[in-house]
Amino acid sequence: MDIFSYAVQFTADPDGGFVVTSRDLPEVVTQGDTRAHAIAEAEGALQAAIEMRIQDGLPIPPASDPEAGEAWVAVPIATAMKAALYLTMREQGISRTDLALRLGVNDNEAQRILSAADQGQIPALETVLHSLGKRPELRVA
Repeated sequence: MDIFSYAVQFTADPDGGFVVTSRDLPEVVTQGDTRAHAIAEAEGALQAAIEMRIQDGLPIPPASDPEAGEAWVAVPIATAMKAALYLTMREQGISRTDLALRLGVNDNEAQRILSAADQGQIPALETVLHSLGKRPELRVA
């Protein structure tokens, strides 16, 4: 099971607020004036990191358990589903062209499904994941 909540560290900034970093995704560095603001910024930074890894064809690391001083922060659901699809495609050796053939769509449509710009595709993503033998599951914590 893939989990797309990552452990992040909140470090108090001497000038106020918090700096947020992630061991699993070192490119995630952001900040917020309050802890709530820092969490919201962390969600966006995690989302951007995962979307860039998908776009660049890079691995998406599994989430580590939080250590002392860290907390879980989840990526948006659509991003988590796209990441799950991307990881499943890599695991099964399925190219974007192969995905398009399986779905009966053209290559551009398959690219759109994986695109960071299209966040309104949760039902379509769920259907595609089902076709690859995966079941998305939402947990509210």
